[in-house]
Amino acid sequence: MMETFLLAFGLMLLSVLGLALGVIFGRAPLKGSCGGLACATGLSCSGCRKGGKS
Repeated sequence: MMETFLLAFGLMLLSVLGLALGVIFGRAPLKGSCGGLACATGLSCSGCRKGGKS
C-alpha cells in the first residue's frame, strides 16, 4: 500500500517538475481551454469570446 502511494506521488511530482521546467526555460505558458465543447463553432458560448454565438 505504501509503495503504491510513493509511486503515485513520485509520478505526480515528476509531472509537475516537467511542466515547471518547460515554463522556466521559456516555453509558452500553460493555459486552459476556453470552455471545451461548449465553445465549439455554431454553439452558444457564454464562457469565452471565441467560437460560437455569444
